[in-house]
Amino acid sequence: MPEQRIIRNYVDRPNSYTIGSYLSSGGYSALRKALGMAPEEITDAVKKSGLRGRGGAGFPAGIKWSFIPPDSRKPVYLCCNADESEPGSFKDREILEKDPHQMIEGIIIACYAIRSHKAYIYIRGEMPYGARRIQQAIEEAYEHGYLGENILLSGFDLDMKLYIGAGAYICGEETGLLESIEGKKGEPRPKPPFPAQVGLFGCPTIVNNVETLACVPHIINNGADWFASIGTPRNTGTKIFGLSGHVNKPGLYELPLGINLLELIEEYGGGIPQGRKVKAVSPGGSSSAVFSADELDIAMDFDTVAAAGSMLGTAGVTVMDETVSMIKVAQNLAHFYRDESCGQCVQCREGTWWLEKILREIDEGKGSIEYIDIILDACSQMRGTTICALADGCAMPIESIVRKFRDEFEEHIRKGESEIFASR
Repeated sequence: MPEQRIIRNYVDRPNSYTIGSYLSSGGYSALRKALGMAPEEITDAVKKSGLRGRGGAGFPAGIKWSFIPPDSRKPVYLCCNADESEPGSFKDREILEKDPHQMIEGIIIACYAIRSHKAYIYIRGEMPYGARRIQQAIEEAYEHGYLGENILLSGFDLDMKLYIGAGAYICGEETGLLESIEGKKGEPRPKPPFPAQVGLFGCPTIVNNVETLACVPHIINNGADWFASIGTPRNTGTKIFGLSGHVNKPGLYELPLGINLLELIEEYGGGIPQGRKVKAVSPGGSSSAVFSADELDIAMDFDTVAAAGSMLGTAGVTVMDETVSMIKVAQNLAHFYRDESCGQCVQCREGTWWLEKILREIDEGKGSIEYIDIILDACSQMRGTTICALADGCAMPIESIVRKFRDEFEEHIRKGESEIFASR
């Protein structure tokens, strides 16, 4: 097996969340190096490294930074998205709780690169333990001169604040997050304009994920070529895969992008409990289209998974064995997205409600065969028609479940109908 922890080494450090522990492993050395570089050099290094956003979309981080208008007279903000809300995803929480300084150092370097003097960390309200760890780390960074005025005598100033959200999934969407920080309802904004032009308080803003920013110090310390040598072309570096569900060894595995999904499940996850067979796998969190058992021999990187009709997303890999009812899985997904929809868009507000209703009736034996095509039609009308991607996040996995496990739906409906007729 390849080395599991290529970048993150906090597992082997006592009290890894403290600044003393972080400094003992070379922490903040990347910041010292970065402050001796021109901001443009840092952005170019991140571009050259091939670092893509680890929050779901996989957009190149350096290119996103370069979208900040160079001639803007407005303040520039950076927001770290720590609102890890995707069911099946739990990799950011590990960094927040066990190595927050790695993320904070990445934020400081990123702020220097985009000439920002104000950073926010937006954390999910259901993570009070992580919030305490971050607040402690911020205070330690101020005490040691890594935040505040004239950082390390460089002339660069940066203020950092922790913002605790109220637990809405929709605030994981970058513009919903910005609305929440501004004290408004967490409702996504129409785009364009994008946050890099008109973001927080109407100013240029970069929103990056926790894991994305935690990669930045390693790129500065070890070089863009080093990072680019890991993984596959256009999918460079390591990725933290959150493996859960029906596996013998669930957990977090930091591996090069492009690791084979079967290897992840069998070698790292220890296979399926009690010798059962895999039925389906969600490769990138709950909003990704599922893979059936015969689709698992695939490289886990952004482009390969997308070409196969799904998405790597947050790399929250959820394994479902042969005992799982895919009807109940689809119903549970519809319930979650219906509950978390902000309600702005008709297709999302009504579509998620209808999907949950229809799937519940099928599960309860009250459905008809026509319901299957109604579900597929509803999914097609939800995808790509709303302000944000929540409707897509509901429609994509449900549509894939219905298409790949249609026989299961039909059999369940026929059994339900026969039982109803028999009782009359």
